[in-house]
Amino acid sequence: MTEKASPALDFSQYLTYEAMTAALKQMAAAYPALARLDSIGKSHEDRDLWLMTVTNFQTGPDTDKPAYWIDGNIHAAEVTGSATALYTIQYLLENYGRDAAAQTDSTLALINTLLDTRVFYILPRHTPDGTERVLTTPHRLRSSTRPYPLDEDRDGLTPQDLDNDGTIRQMRIQDPGGDWKVSQLDPRVLVKRLPEDFGGTYYRVYAEGTVRNYDGYMLKVPPPKEGLDLNRNYPYDWTPDNEQAGAGPYPLSEPETQAVVAFWSAHRNITGSQSYHTFSGVILRPYSGKPDDAFSLQDLEVYKAMGQRGKEYTGYPDASIYHNFRYSPKSVLHGSFLDWAYEHQGVFAISTELWDTIKLAGIENRDFIEFLWKKRSEQDELKVFHWMMDNLPGSFKDWEAFEHPQLGPVEIGGWDYVYSWQNPPPGSQFLKDVMHANMLFSFACAAMSPLLAIPKLDVEKVGDNLYKVTALVENTGFLPTYVTAKALERKFLKPLTVKLVTLEGVEVVSGEEKRELPHLEGRSNKQAMNPFHNGYSSDDRAKVEWIVKAHPGTRIIVEARAERAGKVTREYEVE
Repeated sequence: MTEKASPALDFSQYLTYEAMTAALKQMAAAYPALARLDSIGKSHEDRDLWLMTVTNFQTGPDTDKPAYWIDGNIHAAEVTGSATALYTIQYLLENYGRDAAAQTDSTLALINTLLDTRVFYILPRHTPDGTERVLTTPHRLRSSTRPYPLDEDRDGLTPQDLDNDGTIRQMRIQDPGGDWKVSQLDPRVLVKRLPEDFGGTYYRVYAEGTVRNYDGYMLKVPPPKEGLDLNRNYPYDWTPDNEQAGAGPYPLSEPETQAVVAFWSAHRNITGSQSYHTFSGVILRPYSGKPDDAFSLQDLEVYKAMGQRGKEYTGYPDASIYHNFRYSPKSVLHGSFLDWAYEHQGVFAISTELWDTIKLAGIENRDFIEFLWKKRSEQDELKVFHWMMDNLPGSFKDWEAFEHPQLGPVEIGGWDYVYSWQNPPPGSQFLKDVMHANMLFSFACAAMSPLLAIPKLDVEKVGDNLYKVTALVENTGFLPTYVTAKALERKFLKPLTVKLVTLEGVEVVSGEEKRELPHLEGRSNKQAMNPFHNGYSSDDRAKVEWIVKAHPGTRIIVEARAERAGKVTREYEVE
């Protein structure tokens, strides 16, 4: 296939909405046989939610192929996610059709196979409004820009770029009751004050900003005005805001989440999903609110196998959100996209937390949440600090005196969190490495999908113009045609169907023209390597027979279809 080259995305910067839209449109125009760009809805601020469909349309429409979903940037500042999604689109388009054999590149061969037989649905930016604010102003927010739960400004600290350096950093205020102190090993680093620390210099630390209606005594820190979290607004296990901050007034209250659910409902061919977040360097699986015991053993084993493949590609470990990634041992997360995709849609949904400065700094095997949210050792604090200072120049600003309009003398400095802790600097080799490794992992996940084939179609003459037609239908994919045991439990998948297409001159004499068959297993239930095992039954195959009346020269066509394993046909000309 010959296509003109797409405009290069060099990832020297994280793209604004306008730049991302232009790049997506240019890539779709440059590769019309491989890419189609659609808006699946509008955001709160009326921006299009762009979704790129990537497949070889010459081998069939996208809805006749197993699909893999990729999304990024459901949280506004996690821009590495949208960059990785865009990188994946560009890589697929620019590398499809290249001669993999001549270059001995297994990735190129896989891309050719994937786009010929499967489809990618890629939503680079789940929350375009929030991300635009992060990229074009100093402000940070969790997800959507819609004020919630209150419209009005509240008294207390309002983050603001006071020193006009383009970034909202931190303020430290000297105070005998402060809970931070300066490290004795590096005066730039703040560490937590110990219970037995007295008589030294201590600080209270806040976000850089002004204080609304400050009374000179009490400094309030109100919740953010834009408190919505789109990743708490999905319908499975949704709870109200008093139990789950950011949940929204009701499930799918936001146009962005509504659009995603509507698209999934209309595209039953989706077999799995990857949601890109930042940060921590970990591959997360459901459930958010239930232990691994809630899974069927079959699905849990596949999840663990998928996580192992991810570790091989990315170096990231896999983990359960419930067991390894919740903020408190007495609370769980609710209303997440990941849980909804598995529980309500019956697909293997994962989320990858991209980028891990902590591991890069040489700190291994830490508790992901405890390291960030609770007290960490001064040695670990210094390790991360010095690694980032050496490798991410400009991300830290030394503390400088500032006369605050309400608080008096303060110091402003510290991290540019968005482009240090949360995301690798744009244009850096770190970003390129993260994007490429995680893209390869997404290819491996997409390749796990079920895929129908008709490897044998035999036509045997059994009488005067009578023929016995025998078709062997096979699932050649790793996953079963139903994908998850949860999907079978939910009973929302249509049966696998096989039909003999009755063209002119062909009459079915015996056997139903269209058959409904049980779902076919794949290879995922055949991973045991017991040397005493006698082998596996052919549960990935089905045989279907008809007796037909036909004349020489007529064509017999057999068609097999499964919502998640695609559509395949095979024909035979009667001799």
